[in-house]
Amino acid sequence: MNYNTLIARLYFLLVYADGSVNDKEIAMAKQMVKEEGLNAEEFDVQLKMLALKDKDSVYSESMIGLKQLSLREQVRIVAWMCVIANADGFMDRGEWQLIYKVYHKELNLPLHLIFAVQKELNKKIWEKPSMIGL
Repeated sequence: MNYNTLIARLYFLLVYADGSVNDKEIAMAKQMVKEEGLNAEEFDVQLKMLALKDKDSVYSESMIGLKQLSLREQVRIVAWMCVIANADGFMDRGEWQLIYKVYHKELNLPLHLIFAVQKELNKKIWEKPSMIGL
């Protein structure tokens, strides 16, 4: 599994962690797709395919794939998860539990690296005129 596939899978797991997808999470995903240089149509197709699968299987398969990525890629995906979880101004308990499980229990990533990348991503996103209404 490659980075592009895994970022879609973790986005899928995150937005359904609290039981519902909101407009701000969708808008942030569009920013993520642009920032990461992903193909938007392919991303949408992946999400539709994931909706047909068992979430536990998606999680298990994703963890196997994530562990094969570089530290930089792992941190970046988790940082995106944090950015998207906070898109509506509130990180739901289910979202936090998923993020914690991925970064701490599965990957044992240093939190300070995630925060640094999250800060960088937020700066890039919020400096863009499309996100601040200019």
